[in-house]
Amino acid sequence: MKYTVDPWIFECNPNIIFAIVIGKGLKNSETSESDTLKLEAAEHLLRERVSMDVIKTHPDFLVYREALTNVGINPNKFMNSVEAMGKRVIKGDRLPRINALVDLCNKLSLENVISLGGHDLADIEDDLMVRKTIEGDEFLPFGSELFEQVPPGEVVFTSGSKIQTRQWLWRQSELGKMTLETKAVFFQLVGFKGEHLHKIQGTVKALEHLIEDRFEGAYETFYVDANHNEIEFDY
Repeated sequence: MKYTVDPWIFECNPNIIFAIVIGKGLKNSETSESDTLKLEAAEHLLRERVSMDVIKTHPDFLVYREALTNVGINPNKFMNSVEAMGKRVIKGDRLPRINALVDLCNKLSLENVISLGGHDLADIEDDLMVRKTIEGDEFLPFGSELFEQVPPGEVVFTSGSKIQTRQWLWRQSELGKMTLETKAVFFQLVGFKGEHLHKIQGTVKALEHLIEDRFEGAYETFYVDANHNEIEFDY
């Protein structure tokens, strides 16, 4: 299977870098007490580091807002997932506990302020791509059984004509959600070169460790950037 990022994305954001981790043979479970404590610690750490009045200008969140703006997405109307999650936590709410895979990915995302999405490969049949939508692309909203048509020109992450994430980093589909039955996952992390590079590299290492030690699986890792915009993987 291929994963490709449209070169136009890099023309708009030359310093962006994608990390792709393919998790295989995973043994997901309900969230344990230990998992919960780790997520709670990440929530507490973020509240200590960032206040609500500066979240939009904080360097860790600002890079995502600028990346969205650079491809024509309004970051206020279509807030990237890591900022939306961060806002909820900083306001004092706790994230819903779903299952170990989801909760520990959220823990890594909050801890490092990194966009991290997990997609169950059992739901993915066609090559993956970050690109603008074309006629015929469709999206299955979370919790829905009815696909909705998406007009051409929207930046999305898609598998063939089935959109996995709308507005690039905004909202994931019902297709690909990680459940207790999930065994293989396409993890997509989005970060930036330069002073932010260590953040995505550290998050990848932590994710690899989780896959092996917590979920007793194996992994394969790839990086995608302006000089290498396509990968192929097996699962």
